[in-house]
Amino acid sequence: MSSGSVFVLNAGSSSLKYQLVDPESGDVHASGTVERIGEAGGAADHEAAVRQALTDIEGLPEPVAVGHRVVHGGSRFDAATVVTPEIEQAIDDLAALAPLHNPANLQGIRAAAAVLDVPQVAVFDTAFHRTIPAAAATYAIPADLAREHQVRRYGFHGTSHQFVSRAAAAFLDIPLEGSRIIVLHLGNGASACAVRDGRSVDTSMGMTPLEGLVMGTRSGDIDPAAIFHLHRQAGLGFDEIEQLLNRSSGLKGLTGSGDMRDVQAAAAEGDEVAEGALEVYRHRLRHYIGAYFAELGGLDALVFTGGVGENDALLRRRTLDPLRHLGMHVAPDRNEVASKRPRRISTDDSPVAVLVVPTNEELEIARQTAAVLA
Repeated sequence: MSSGSVFVLNAGSSSLKYQLVDPESGDVHASGTVERIGEAGGAADHEAAVRQALTDIEGLPEPVAVGHRVVHGGSRFDAATVVTPEIEQAIDDLAALAPLHNPANLQGIRAAAAVLDVPQVAVFDTAFHRTIPAAAATYAIPADLAREHQVRRYGFHGTSHQFVSRAAAAFLDIPLEGSRIIVLHLGNGASACAVRDGRSVDTSMGMTPLEGLVMGTRSGDIDPAAIFHLHRQAGLGFDEIEQLLNRSSGLKGLTGSGDMRDVQAAAAEGDEVAEGALEVYRHRLRHYIGAYFAELGGLDALVFTGGVGENDALLRRRTLDPLRHLGMHVAPDRNEVASKRPRRISTDDSPVAVLVVPTNEELEIARQTAAVLA
């Protein structure tokens, strides 16, 4: 593919996020969001939303390709791929695994193809985790049932984990081969990933993004029997429980707010409920850090990223202070520094480097798009 800008699209059911980015330099020429698609006062449909976005970038470098974020690639896709009718059908077939996301992602693909005569590339959130070994990906349920209904660990936030782990290795000037890195992507959604040799070997999200860490509104790990208990004893239907665990749990369920800033502010004012919720959050983080430390057989770097991971110095310090015995020694002065650049927040003599690396999923999608077309 000739050098040029990539139009990165992230299509939701009623919104379209876009960015025009140079995959080589990382320069962002434009970015924005078209909201209220299909609603009064908004774009009529996704094609109209794409046209609106293109109007916003008139006069800027014309895109030579479109890179689409697609949430679920199932067991089929382990890398970005050029969109063909067969690929569209495969994305549609995988909608059962991501009913809120894949259909919207597919609408974005079809809308862009109708408007722009350039290659379309699908970049899957799950692809980076296709290297997870069977022992980590397999749930201990009857194998035939799992195979028939595609029940396994897929993992998510793959573009972020891939970008950040490589950026961390580059920052430390160590080769990916032989490297052992844990990435903590902490935002409203949150996941941990163990990366060996530049490849994902385990991750906290599972068949869906509900498993794993405590999140803004998602519960993370929970005994599956609690679902049956809530059904039988509280009279909740399964759809209600699904909504509860995804939209009304996590920090929101524990404190009433799913925004980490609100919870930290309340804790700072002496709110014991808020402080208790933060300790649940930190405990779960340490649980996964310890598990992945053992799984990797040691660690070169622990990396924080995402809106919470990049900006919450207090959370980072209080999460890691109890882990000094694992070689993670946070330097308070470095930890407090706010920056948009990768930085080390551990002491110079810390056996494990602790880093903050801002994620850039749009740039990663643009790079993968350019690479698959090269």
